[in-house]
Amino acid sequence: MCGIFGIIVKSEAKLNNEFITNCLHNIAALSMARGKDSSGMVFKNSHLKTFDLVKGDVPIPKLLVSKEYQSILQNALKNYHNGLPLQAMGHARLVTNGSQLNEQNNQPVVKDNVIGIHNGIIVNDKMLWESNPDLTRSFEIDTEILLSLIKKELNTHQNLPNAIINTLNQIEGTVSSALLFEDRNELALFTNNGSLYYIATEEWLLFASENYFLEQVQKKINTSLPVFQIKAFEGMVINTNTFNVIPFFQHQRFTKPYESKTHLPYHTNISNLKGNFDKEVVIDPMEFIDRKKEGDFMKLLENNISSISKLKRCSKCVLPETFPFIEFDEKGECNYCKHHTPKKQIQDFNQLKELVKPYKRGNGQPDCIVPFSGGRDSTYTLHIVKKELGLNPIAFTYDWGMVTDLARRNIARVCGKLGVENIIVSADINWKRENIRKNIEAWLKNPHLGMIPLFMAGDKYFFYYCNELKKQTGIDLNIWGINNLENTNFKTGFAGLPPQFNKKRIYSLSIVNQLKLFGFVGKNIVQSPGYINQSMIDSIGSFAVRYFSPKKDYYHLFDYYKWDEQELESLIKNEYHWEKAIDTDSTWRIGDGTASFYNYIYYTVAGFTENDTFRSNQIREGLISREEALLKVNKENEVRYETMRWYLEIIGIDFKKAVQIINQIPKLYPVL
Repeated sequence: MCGIFGIIVKSEAKLNNEFITNCLHNIAALSMARGKDSSGMVFKNSHLKTFDLVKGDVPIPKLLVSKEYQSILQNALKNYHNGLPLQAMGHARLVTNGSQLNEQNNQPVVKDNVIGIHNGIIVNDKMLWESNPDLTRSFEIDTEILLSLIKKELNTHQNLPNAIINTLNQIEGTVSSALLFEDRNELALFTNNGSLYYIATEEWLLFASENYFLEQVQKKINTSLPVFQIKAFEGMVINTNTFNVIPFFQHQRFTKPYESKTHLPYHTNISNLKGNFDKEVVIDPMEFIDRKKEGDFMKLLENNISSISKLKRCSKCVLPETFPFIEFDEKGECNYCKHHTPKKQIQDFNQLKELVKPYKRGNGQPDCIVPFSGGRDSTYTLHIVKKELGLNPIAFTYDWGMVTDLARRNIARVCGKLGVENIIVSADINWKRENIRKNIEAWLKNPHLGMIPLFMAGDKYFFYYCNELKKQTGIDLNIWGINNLENTNFKTGFAGLPPQFNKKRIYSLSIVNQLKLFGFVGKNIVQSPGYINQSMIDSIGSFAVRYFSPKKDYYHLFDYYKWDEQELESLIKNEYHWEKAIDTDSTWRIGDGTASFYNYIYYTVAGFTENDTFRSNQIREGLISREEALLKVNKENEVRYETMRWYLEIIGIDFKKAVQIINQIPKLYPVL
């Protein structure tokens, strides 16, 4: 989930300082696209038996200009010109396990005489600690178990490739790592999902998390070398003195003794930079809330189920009378049901197989991009693309600050199991969350249900960055898991836009409705000037990329493959051991931190949520009975307290004040 990078240079190489520095700093800056929450860099001094390490809760650019970093860089360059190899590696972190405010959780991580950087998430780290009681856990970060297990295996076998292989075979999740050792003149590079690339000559090697990063660096240093991928479940050990390489595969076993020279113990000089963060970037709802201690907060929440259950509902679906633009005929059937045309007979899956054939590259080369939010539909899509279509996809994730740790762990489970590279574009999460906070504060001063989608505007750049990734990778084909059953209508309906029945895509709007929506938003901004803030550029940009992004070489899986909830649930549970949320039994929207908040507003004020529209769409397609749908929405519309508390906490909104304002908004139904 982060960016890792590094460089090694042989002692006899005749490279100047400018070339080395440009390589290292350019690859570091490019890697920041994968994480801006914290960063770190380490240099190894083989002569003095030291590691010089600087890290902290600062993005890469601030680290590179710090006096601590500049000091160790100059020292490393001096040692290189005195005949020592140069060895450096770094990390741009998107925080998952462990707060970035605790320096021990930032990378590189030092443990048991191993220094490592890790991109990914190990989802079974707690179980591994429990099953290895001889190991001592010191940090929160999941990377620690990786280093400890490798060291344990080394102590037993003295065989580095086997130590890494044995460790990887115990791990669930995603691992792309680079390791340096205090007692070995070696760099180990390995991955279980292919998110690791390198370029090399006989004198130097540069590695990074993405092919594109290395291509861009080469343009800046005016060189052109082939970029090699370390493919899923593969790795290599490089002797940093001789550049001899031992490649290995995850299920390989080395029987020949692996020789290593023992050196004196190293010591590590660590400089910790402090940034401007005053709170954790990520707080996991699974661990953040203790309901027993939060009774006063929970009492604030409304649940007007008795009043809502009295609402008139469509006799065919479950939409209530408070739904925007709803009308009922003499039989009690709503206009949404009457205008619904059941989805055309699903196109033959074999047709999609034929359509994607020209895109296949073979030889394990990536040939497809699958936008991967970590939700159940995108998981389903990635599985089918890899297993049934026989493509070699790259899973693309855009993290805009509302992707929960739960979603990230499930992404790691799926990509690690499938051996699929996961390219993450990380927004400036603090900036994005500040934008959300400002818009919610403006909304709370003048609440209007039609303005709620503005809270989610920042995630629409998913479309833009997907197209950028196509350009960077040279991959044309992208297959989406957008589900037409998720069509809501009410979100724009509350903004005064009448429904577009039978539209081709759930995100499409006619030109007329786009203009109406723009006018509605503009009017509300005038009425509530708090919306005029730094987020406006972000919001306008999100509108543009959502509706105007080019859609070429673009297919929707569920146009060709029947969406089946039972099949999907079975897949994510049994094949990928999906983790469910603490506050709902549903598997839908559990990785989105925003949904719990906006659904509370809709339910409290209007008496329904997007769960009602989803289940109604299922009824219309003959996938579920009305009786079953009613039972489900009553359960699914219960407040997701833990996630809602997390959401408001993480963006800096006072929970009590926000809930009290929401509760005071005039209801669209009589309260009994």
